[in-house]
Amino acid sequence: MVGMSLPNRPPKRKPHGRHPQNALSPAFVRNVSEAGRYCDGQGLYLDVRPTGSRGWIQRLTIRGRRTELGLGGYPLVSLKEAREKAFANRKLARDGGDPLAEKRRAEGMPTFAEATRQVWEQLRPGWRSAKHAQIWLRTVEAHAFPRIGDMLVSEVTSGDVIGVLAPIWHEMVPTARNLRQRIHKVMEWSVAMDLRSDNPCDRIGPVLGAQGKAVRHMRALPHREVAEAIRAVRASNAMPGAKLAFEFLVLTAARWGEVRGAVWAEIDGGEGVWTVPAPRTKANREHRVPLSRRAVDILGEARSLGSGNLWLFPGVRRGSLGITAMSALLKRLDIAAVPHGFRSSFRDWAAEETDHPREVAEAALAHVVQNRVEAAYRRTDLFERRRRLMEDWAGYLARERPDSEAEPGR
Repeated sequence: MVGMSLPNRPPKRKPHGRHPQNALSPAFVRNVSEAGRYCDGQGLYLDVRPTGSRGWIQRLTIRGRRTELGLGGYPLVSLKEAREKAFANRKLARDGGDPLAEKRRAEGMPTFAEATRQVWEQLRPGWRSAKHAQIWLRTVEAHAFPRIGDMLVSEVTSGDVIGVLAPIWHEMVPTARNLRQRIHKVMEWSVAMDLRSDNPCDRIGPVLGAQGKAVRHMRALPHREVAEAIRAVRASNAMPGAKLAFEFLVLTAARWGEVRGAVWAEIDGGEGVWTVPAPRTKANREHRVPLSRRAVDILGEARSLGSGNLWLFPGVRRGSLGITAMSALLKRLDIAAVPHGFRSSFRDWAAEETDHPREVAEAALAHVVQNRVEAAYRRTDLFERRRRLMEDWAGYLARERPDSEAEPGR
């Protein structure tokens, strides 16, 4: 602009023609005062600043990228030492190594594995279960660490992330999607900590392509076959606690993890209410379950089996039933469903066979209201209406039994 003077910039003394070799001398390095960069050869420069301070810089091509490395200041690093460092760097780069990465490693730059564990430690207190924390870390360890675990977090590129995800992107869709999110979190942490300036996960979508949209539904029985499944379980040689747990699972339309982890302190027998605490629910909020008369009867039978046990449905060693106990039982009895599938059976029955409103059935399943406006104005859990719904469900299952098994008055 007119009237403004540009700042004085030190001239860069680039060699012309054939590059010199050992062009500088100790006396020149000690006495030079004019600002600029003076080439010694092989990419090594003495950088003399306007303040008079001097330092060594090496220009180097590392894995196809032009880079400048600082080798230290003079006189702390002498001309001889600078030449030795420059030679070692050139040799390492020629062999495919990364002198910049080695320099950052020496300065404390974490590897991707180290950064991942720091992020994991920071996030872990906010997760609802230790199991989720274990799965989060194991996924990254299994799929990302073998390729990029030992790389400095500052050196991980989009290509490296693609190399991790591509082999499983279409074959293990849920795992790949979760893994991408977890790598993204590690990189966002690295950006926030000024360890790098960008997130390499931001540019990989177009390269990986769209994943299949097919949804795999959990196996579930038609609601008309659920009563027959209850009879099959009751007639089996399974543990008494497992039999009662299965019927309780069906009657409450709850998740198997909530049923197997239920303790007597959560039960209000007088009011017929089972209160599942927030940490044990998927939505991380307390869920009150209205118990039908049949569900209360099941708890009476379970109490006679427990002998003071903490759990509603104890396992073999007085602990809770195993996480796979119910699915294994259903498989052994050739019941074509998984424990979670009986929630779908209940939901189909409510939609096809009753006039109960949709929001009541959704509340019975503890589903979160997706519409934010509706959720903001929803101030009730529709408990009494859900109680009538669950009583109707128990009555439906009783009517589907043979007359000899149907309970009086149902």
